Amino acid sequence: MFNNKLVESLSKSSMIRAMFEEGARLKKIYGDDKVYDFSLGNPEVEPPVQVLETLKNYVNRGEQGLHKYMNNAGFPDVRQKVAAYVQKNSGVQMNENNIVMVCGAAAGLNVTLKAILNPGEEVIVLAPFFVEYGTYIEHANGKTVVVNTKKDSFQIDVKAVEDAITEKTKAIIINSPNNPTGVIYSRESLESLNQAIERKEAELGISIFVISDEPYISLVYDGAEVPNILSIFKKSIQINSFSKSLALPGERIGYIAASSNIPEVGTLISAMVTLNRTLGFVNAPSLFQKVIADNLEVAVDTESYKKKRDLLYNHLTEIGFKCIKPDGAFYLFVKAPIEDDVAFCASAAKYNILIVPGTGFRGPGYVRIAYCVDIGMIERSLDAFAKLSKEYGLR
Repeated sequence: MFNNKLVESLSKSSMIRAMFEEGARLKKIYGDDKVYDFSLGNPEVEPPVQVLETLKNYVNRGEQGLHKYMNNAGFPDVRQKVAAYVQKNSGVQMNENNIVMVCGAAAGLNVTLKAILNPGEEVIVLAPFFVEYGTYIEHANGKTVVVNTKKDSFQIDVKAVEDAITEKTKAIIINSPNNPTGVIYSRESLESLNQAIERKEAELGISIFVISDEPYISLVYDGAEVPNILSIFKKSIQINSFSKSLALPGERIGYIAASSNIPEVGTLISAMVTLNRTLGFVNAPSLFQKVIADNLEVAVDTESYKKKRDLLYNHLTEIGFKCIKPDGAFYLFVKAPIEDDVAFCASAAKYNILIVPGTGFRGPGYVRIAYCVDIGMIERSLDAFAKLSKEYGLR
């Protein structure tokens, strides 16, 4: 009766929302202050003051044509500013014709995959990963090929990726800082991956795109480096959104930047612009195109996230849980004390702790804890985590 593939995918992508809804149910019973909901990556912080002031200025000055249709790629002046920003950070020559403004990173990924994939072509994703990548690939009539990262570090297993490349491989998706692990892929691993891609392209006579999904690119701690994908991979496509960096998830604003080193990049951009329209996005929200173009160097206060990370990470590791300390994003990916991560999340819910099974990210045996929440809630949750640890004999 319905789209069978879509119905099948519902169970894969429902875990986060299911825990979120369970949190709402528990709050009605116990009260908001006694439920510790770490399920959703929804920033608790408000947008930076500069962003709000820019928004007010655009609204108040009554600029003519601000709310009308424009080129499906976005306002030319906005794309010029984004291109200059991307060029400065990557060292790759860019102009407005390399940029498409989109309705957030999800739209950017859908537009990109639809533009490059022929039916049956393969996209490699590195597990653990944001599970909806698979849905986006299926919508573009592609095939998802999952390659696990290294278990001890969640860094790229370059040999495993190289072994997974076939004559049908069309793209590899990179997400760094990563959701759900918070890991930043090292420059060494990315450069090694580039060499592997070039070897396989020459061997198989194929062309492989590297798609970088970068919503957490500004959320980095302790001076960690996030290597620029455009500067490493010739055929690279950068997709950014401002949902996390500017705490604007509800505004659905982002961009695609296609490297000028891509052969026939103009044809690719033309396809993306057409798909922006035909997939129903039409164009990115006009007002927020202008707002973000004036705030490309602005980001939320990462020190507040670092404080939350350190508080929760230090407590969890002190009471016996195992976790790689993340360098970016706002997630902890914690090893469950039992093999069944879904059952462990159910145990956590007995203490009103809402966390998400790693199985939902193709990382079984782990759980994701989103610490983009009020620090007071984190502080109130510490005793509940201690009780959970005691139940499993970790302390």
